[in-house]
Amino acid sequence: MQRYFVQLSFKGTNYHGWQIQPNALSVQETVEKAFSTVLREDISVTGAGRTDTGVHSSFYILHFDASKKIEDTQKLVFRMNGFLPPDVAIQKIWSVNREAHARFSALSRTYKYYITTQKSPFQTETSFFFHGELDVNKMNDAAKSLFEYSDFTSFSRLHTDVKTNFCKIYRAEWKKENGTLCFEIKADRFLRNMVRAIVGTLLEVGKGKLSLEGFKKIIEQKDRGAAGASAPAQGLFLVDVEYPEEILLGE
Repeated sequence: MQRYFVQLSFKGTNYHGWQIQPNALSVQETVEKAFSTVLREDISVTGAGRTDTGVHSSFYILHFDASKKIEDTQKLVFRMNGFLPPDVAIQKIWSVNREAHARFSALSRTYKYYITTQKSPFQTETSFFFHGELDVNKMNDAAKSLFEYSDFTSFSRLHTDVKTNFCKIYRAEWKKENGTLCFEIKADRFLRNMVRAIVGTLLEVGKGKLSLEGFKKIIEQKDRGAAGASAPAQGLFLVDVEYPEEILLGE
């Protein structure tokens, strides 16, 4: 058996997230069917992590095992993109050692959340249209306070199967990007719904409904009910997954 890593991107609008689930179309199922058809064997793929319904990724990694060596990975990329729908695209496939794992070998993940303050028919599925004034400086002050904590239970979906709600956040900042407000956050791991819950709560700060001290108190309460509503899914993108250099170089 030979293990391969795959770099791909997808627009999540038409999918019920990454993870295979009954009676709903997922990105994982779509990719598995295409690989199984092209390689003429049953292929199971393992992704870098779950994404929720409607969430996108401009940089996603998965791995799969094939029974025989793939001689021309560039040709496989071309053939796969012919089978995949327009909203899923593969950029690269490369061989890795058997211990390399798309989820467990990852060192960090980076998300971006996009907000538009002017209505745009071209961004309705890839950003959140927010009507009103936001104090971005206050939102950034609150975002900086995330570095002071490691337990993010207040921003986690309830009743998940994770063993710990501890995360190490490396970056959290709001920026203006091509006329759009963008929140970028990088951490060693993320909890289910964590980014959207953080964004939704930071928006309360930006609207003047929550103080910096109030934001910190929410984190310290370790209670999802204390935090703000989750921001809508369509504004969220997984934009990077970091791995040890030897995995990215391949075999």
